[in-house]
Amino acid sequence: MASIFRTIADLWSLVVGLAITGKEFCRPGVTVHYPRAEVTPESAASFRGPIELIGLDKEPAKPRCIACMLCVSACPSGCIAVTRAPAPKPTPEELKAIAEAEARGEKPKRPAPPKAPGTWTYDFSLCSLCGSCVEVCPVDSIGFSNDIYMVGTKREDFVFDQLARLARKAAARKAEPKPAAKPAPSAAPEAAPAPAASPSETGAATPASEA
Repeated sequence: MASIFRTIADLWSLVVGLAITGKEFCRPGVTVHYPRAEVTPESAASFRGPIELIGLDKEPAKPRCIACMLCVSACPSGCIAVTRAPAPKPTPEELKAIAEAEARGEKPKRPAPPKAPGTWTYDFSLCSLCGSCVEVCPVDSIGFSNDIYMVGTKREDFVFDQLARLARKAAARKAEPKPAAKPAPSAAPEAAPAPAASPSETGAATPASEA
């Protein structure tokens, strides 16, 4: 008896699977047959390509990255290498203040390094596109690109300097021609004043008719 119910359940599972297959078979295809068909920007928008840095809103050539190294620690493939930017060289006034503080036996205050990366290298040949670096970034400085036409002839072609890549991308976006502004709609012409009504139309009596 149990084997009969098991057989019926297996057949029902087969019917459900065939129903889903038949429904999807009748729908239009969503796969783009490249290169026979062109990949539109809308289709490429959902493509998860190699990661890239995201620039600041006011300065697109500078990354949001604060060199916290969380992406380096989270990457399971070891494809990210980041170094912190060095501290700026002290000015003559700062050097003088440091020397005076040391002469007094105090701890001098030296220029602090900026919260920015000095180098940001990405090896796409090792990346598994798991997205761990994107999820762990506290300032949303990493995202997936939509580059579907990336090719190379050697492994070194897929090792990217992300800071230089971000600068090139910002320069290219800046060089793009801006769309022409739409002309403002012209004001509607003022309506001409209505002509004055004649006495016959208004029903007023004329001197001749009164006589």
